[in-house]
Amino acid sequence: MRNILTSGLLWFSALGCGLLAGVYFAFSAFVMTALGRIDQAAGISAMNAIDVDIVRSLFMPLFLGTTLSCAGLVVLGGLRWQEPGALAMICGGIVYVVGMFVVTAVFNVPLNDQLAATDPASTAAARVWARYLTDWTFWNHVRTIASLAATALFIVAIAARSRF
Repeated sequence: MRNILTSGLLWFSALGCGLLAGVYFAFSAFVMTALGRIDQAAGISAMNAIDVDIVRSLFMPLFLGTTLSCAGLVVLGGLRWQEPGALAMICGGIVYVVGMFVVTAVFNVPLNDQLAATDPASTAAARVWARYLTDWTFWNHVRTIASLAATALFIVAIAARSRF
């Protein structure tokens, strides 16, 4: 039973991390650049609209479910550290939870909240928007890399367990 649970969590986590890496990559590769090129008020309004809609979409169950699954893999890997793939499970879970979830909570969400509290047409918005574009995008790069690295580590764990 534990092997089925572990395998299920590994596959769910690998797929979830991969999907989220793709979302974050899109923002890092072109969405933020495009928003930065349009009128400041339009860019701020668009990003605020994205932030409102994302929490109402299928993104949130995937975001939270993948985080819980990855945390579970850290625990399972720690309990069975001597088994093949356990170290990759532990590392993948830690990389994801810290590099994606903690970074989101500590950096990206507060920046989103600050942007939402800004009048897009105000003169003060220019400073907030310029900082947002650089800082939010930097932390989004971190989330992209962490999600992709976790995906790779979970694939390594799946491969190691398949030989077991």
